[in-house]
Amino acid sequence: MGKDQHVSKHEQGWQVKGTGNSKATKLFETQKEAQDFAKELAKNQQSEVIIHGRDGQIRGKDSYGNDPYPPKG
Repeated sequence: MGKDQHVSKHEQGWQVKGTGNSKATKLFETQKEAQDFAKELAKNQQSEVIIHGRDGQIRGKDSYGNDPYPPKG
């Protein structure tokens, strides 16, 4: 399982950063672009995307692969 990817505000826009990394993996102008990139990384690594709002608070999570509570059906 790979590192969870965090989408958060950066002084130059939005960043995608793996859990525990000191530097951003990549910077983006918009949160949407950052989320799309983080989603692809998380799919490849079977990890989660954690989305932070402008205030830094977590506002959503998406799991790709290693979901402890997969949907039933």
